[in-house]
Amino acid sequence: MAIAKTSLVEERSQVVPTTMMAAVYRGVDDVRMETVGVPEIGPREMLVRVHTCGICGTDLKKISTGSHSAPRIFGHETSGVVARVGSAVDRFRVGDRVMVFHHIPCGECYYCRHKTFAQCPAYKKVGCTAGFEPSGGGFAEYVRVMDWIVARGAVLIPPEVSFEQACFVEPVNTCMKGIEGLKLQRDETVLVIGQGPIGIILGVLGRRAGARVITSDLYPERLKIAASFGLDESFKASCVDVVESVRTVTEGRGADATILAVGGSKLIPVAMQATRPGGRVLLFAQTARGEVSIDPAAICVDEKTLLGSYSASVDLQEESVRFVMRGEMNLASLISHRFPLAQSVEALKLAAHPQPDSLKIVIQPGSAWEGNSL
Repeated sequence: MAIAKTSLVEERSQVVPTTMMAAVYRGVDDVRMETVGVPEIGPREMLVRVHTCGICGTDLKKISTGSHSAPRIFGHETSGVVARVGSAVDRFRVGDRVMVFHHIPCGECYYCRHKTFAQCPAYKKVGCTAGFEPSGGGFAEYVRVMDWIVARGAVLIPPEVSFEQACFVEPVNTCMKGIEGLKLQRDETVLVIGQGPIGIILGVLGRRAGARVITSDLYPERLKIAASFGLDESFKASCVDVVESVRTVTEGRGADATILAVGGSKLIPVAMQATRPGGRVLLFAQTARGEVSIDPAAICVDEKTLLGSYSASVDLQEESVRFVMRGEMNLASLISHRFPLAQSVEALKLAAHPQPDSLKIVIQPGSAWEGNSL
């Protein structure tokens, strides 16, 4: 994609304040609105003024479990406007609308050569920060984008595409990676357990791959939203036995593949039972470490395959950008709640305790300046 260049010194920076507001993680279930310094950038880096940042389940788990040291500023589904560029940056200019990935692999190590990018040591380094230990930084007014992300992980947003739509590029990429790992065939049936925003995206991508998609969720409100995306074959888990229901509509076999898009481990046995002998089960939301009881004969005798998929794939970066920017799916319509930055704590609490009418929740520092200059 074409990226405008500039060599004018006056176009390399804007008047940027020295301090900003940010939602700072201070410990288990402790996030506070604080004034922090606006990050300085290096010659190959850029500063992005955040417009929209989606709240991801992985951020919520880090906050609720205290798995990461404090202080930190989380948020990695980020879109915004370039506010400052380093002296050696010639791919972007001030005023460009961008989304940024926060992880990019080295492309050369053992894991990269085997296409297991999320295990690459360089990938595990976070390349965006609003201060403190780099942790994404999207829950702040400005975020510093480091050199390797500027070079390979920053994407221009076309004029006709909203910041809200663009902030879905990274989560869409993770979903594409999961669907690719399942290797769905056109005559297969896939069950997607959980119809939050990620479950809906996974369902749409499963149908895009040619599979028959069945969804399930406790909340009829979510199944109704999923149906608006064409996912109209569904089971309300609060009213029916999903395992038996799926077997009934698959000639007694069960689903060819099942995707567990709900956090926690209690539904893993259900996903295994809903899957036919020789089928596959994908764990997509099980990011918290722990133990779970699994029937080993289901894997050995019944030849079921248990898969995992985590984070994004650089090999799918261009495809995920095309999918989002061309509007193959109206992703912004998945947003149920929008909070200004000042209400980040409330936003995170709602996201951590989802309600029947809540889907994607975003924090929007840009609500204070959209339509105005930087």
